[in-house]
Amino acid sequence: MDLVERGPELAALTDVLAASSAGRGGAVLVSGGIGCGKSELLDAVRSRAEQDGFVVLAAVGCWAERESPGGVLGQLLRYAEAPWASPGRIAELLDGLGAGGPVPEAEPQTLDAATSAALHHLCTEVLQAAERVPVLICVDDVQFTDAVSQHWLIQLLGRLRSARVALVVAECVLSRPTSPRLRAELLRLPNYRRLPLHRLSPAGVGAVLHRHLDPDTAVALAAEVHQVSAGNPLLVRALVEDQRAADRPPAVGSRLRVGEAYGDAVLSCVLRGRPVLMRLAQALAVLDEGTDTAPLAVRLLDDEEPATVRGGLDALDAAGLLDRGALRHPTAASALRATVPAHDRTRLHRRAAELLYADGAPPTRVARHLVASERGLPAWALPVLRSAAERHLVENRAADAYACVEVALRICDDDSLRVPLKALLTSAAWLLNPSMSARHLGELADALREGRLGDRHALMLAKYLLWHGRFDEAAEAIERIVARGEESDPAGSAELRATREILAASYPALVSGRLRPQERSTARPTRDPRVRSAAALSSLLTGGDEDEAVADAEACMRAMRLTKKTQEALMCAVATLQFADRLPAAASWCDHWLAEARAWQVPLWEAEFASMRASIALRQGNPLLARQLAEAALKQVPLESWGVCIGGPLANLVQAATDTGDHEAASTYLEMPVPEGMFKSRFGLYYLHARGRFQMENGRPHAALNDLVTCGQLMTAWGFDRPALVPWRAEAAQAYLLAGDVARARTLAREQLALVGARPSRTRGMSLRVLAAVSPPGERADLLTEAVEVLRGCGDQAQLAQALGDLGCLHYQAGRPARARPLVETAARLARACGARPILRRLPLEAGPPRPEPADPAEQVSRVAALSLLSGAERRVAALAARGHTNREISRRLCITVSTVEQHLTRTFRKLGVKTRADLPEEIVLDMAVAG
Repeated sequence: MDLVERGPELAALTDVLAASSAGRGGAVLVSGGIGCGKSELLDAVRSRAEQDGFVVLAAVGCWAERESPGGVLGQLLRYAEAPWASPGRIAELLDGLGAGGPVPEAEPQTLDAATSAALHHLCTEVLQAAERVPVLICVDDVQFTDAVSQHWLIQLLGRLRSARVALVVAECVLSRPTSPRLRAELLRLPNYRRLPLHRLSPAGVGAVLHRHLDPDTAVALAAEVHQVSAGNPLLVRALVEDQRAADRPPAVGSRLRVGEAYGDAVLSCVLRGRPVLMRLAQALAVLDEGTDTAPLAVRLLDDEEPATVRGGLDALDAAGLLDRGALRHPTAASALRATVPAHDRTRLHRRAAELLYADGAPPTRVARHLVASERGLPAWALPVLRSAAERHLVENRAADAYACVEVALRICDDDSLRVPLKALLTSAAWLLNPSMSARHLGELADALREGRLGDRHALMLAKYLLWHGRFDEAAEAIERIVARGEESDPAGSAELRATREILAASYPALVSGRLRPQERSTARPTRDPRVRSAAALSSLLTGGDEDEAVADAEACMRAMRLTKKTQEALMCAVATLQFADRLPAAASWCDHWLAEARAWQVPLWEAEFASMRASIALRQGNPLLARQLAEAALKQVPLESWGVCIGGPLANLVQAATDTGDHEAASTYLEMPVPEGMFKSRFGLYYLHARGRFQMENGRPHAALNDLVTCGQLMTAWGFDRPALVPWRAEAAQAYLLAGDVARARTLAREQLALVGARPSRTRGMSLRVLAAVSPPGERADLLTEAVEVLRGCGDQAQLAQALGDLGCLHYQAGRPARARPLVETAARLARACGARPILRRLPLEAGPPRPEPADPAEQVSRVAALSLLSGAERRVAALAARGHTNREISRRLCITVSTVEQHLTRTFRKLGVKTRADLPEEIVLDMAVAG
């Protein structure tokens, strides 16, 4: 028998066997929790006794047979191969014990003369057999032994001192106490031992795993197996079986597989006790409230004796099935719940709700059981469900809130209460899937017009109407709120101001139409971060101070956490950083909020932040990541649920597919239906821009111009003419160039460069690159060189690749292949890294003869070493000289004198060992163009 951490117990049992064989009869009581190895230990001692020549008599007590007189005694004696003096008489006596029918579970005080005589004769038979060969009697689950068999065991104990008989009984702690009289007789025996069996230690669990799993898996899973099983050997073996049943062993550090074998073992443990044990375990599984569920479960079994229920609770704990008053693992709860009939589950939930409500428990805790009860709810359930739904929404648990309101609406027959309940249901549905809320908007809009919907719900309604493109109804809702006044409720006033700023930034057509301009807040808010972040975006888009808007956005994000009331404000703050070309900060903040949204498991939030992160990835020149994020956004919230905001994720998908050369996918995305109202929102601008770029990449410049010019007209009309939002002029300039209208292309490119200002930014780098494409050949080198320098520090790898490629092509055209080649090669490397196949196809990778390599490897090493001798100023001057600039041009660009330029070049020539500009190594061009 392969036992772990049972050596001392097995040794003690062996000692008792030896003493009994010598004529000093002994007894052992093995006690422990359910599944803790008592039966295995009894099997081990029986095997040892058989090896030592004992006759082994074995029986197992059973709850179902506890009233069958002589049931355990019959197991011991009826079929035993022992040297009985009169075997026929034994069978006759055993048959006679059950002739009187069942004996009540309570232990009788006296036995009739015939029964006493029969028990005495059976006892004598065992003792006489022991004179010829030693006898071991094993009774497992002795607590379930019937009363008649217990009397026989007590009689035998009284005559055991000098007999060659060993009695080993095993009891399950607290499941059902063993007979007090039997325990008393055991204590009177000189050669008596009590062996408590404890659950396995972490080391013991590890030893079991090492015997059944490979060493790496055993080490990786030992701690978790001990946590899940609490060291119960039965559960440990079940977990081993679950690992073996898996398709492949878990890798080191992977999660433990807790499956069917573990669930079956839990049921086996519970079924070994009294029925109350199963009822108690089922109640714990149905409640499943986490820690400290036990007190409520005990109260649910009010038809049982409290002491009995508490004993059952102790039995479950001793078996390691509980952890801090609740079932230790969800698989245990799931296995037990499956055994509970539906009507019993409903009854338990309803009774739990009643008890918790009477105790004044939090509404969310009571509501969980009310929702599970479904029908027959009391009158007090309605306000509890409503309160719980509101609390769930505050805590971002939209699914729980929706479930509460659904039940509340089923039991509500008061029309005045149904409207706010419908508003709550719409709010919860919105976070799960905006399409779910659409069917309630008309009813709520009617309620608002009739004065039956409060302001806080009206603001919510306005936002949902805007999302679905119902602008007139949304404007009416906001006008009604404004007409009521906002000074009486500071919190409501702040939310209204934030909403108006969001409207100004996202739905400018509505602001310039139905809503009067003076109704928008013009003062810079200083307190509520929701208002400040929305105002920062609105200010930036309409030409406000960029640094101030960025500072406000970041300060507001540091002051807020992601909730239902702040999510829109946080989106505005991230967008502010994005449209100010602060791309690293925008990406970092967006990643943070996306992780928060995933943690809260709110699909809409996750989808919106994923879509925004996709647009940032596009601006960073990473279309592969952008496409992945945009597809994830549409997976979280399907296309038909995005309303007018679908312009965001669709534009990201179209642009990402276009940038990677997957024009078939881009065309498929553009075939998806979009609402007409999208073009009255900021999201329509993104869509027009993406569609225009797609048309241009596919050689349709006039179709591209139709979209791009429309986009520009809308931006101008809305006061949003900011190139960092949508660089429509740069794209339109390229389309005009493709159509052959160079003059108009140059005009638009110059306009955009003037708008972006002198601050180094992605938009300025892009503008310089486009202006170079439409400028005379003599001006292109300077423009492209500056574009490379600007883009190098802005993080847009795709734009940098294009600028480097354009500059390389320029050098090829000027007959400078040595200077062109490193630029083109770097452009190709960047284009490959970001998946920009269209850029890669346009690069002259096969132009010119192969670049000569130094014949001597030492020459290459010395050249690199020589470059390291140059100072920063010398490098800058040398790089410009290598690109073909004159000394005077270099002096203007670097704001130094011509004499200083000449001095730097003289020192550079001396350090590098060259005599003319033509001899300057091309490495210095690449070093200064793409370093960093």
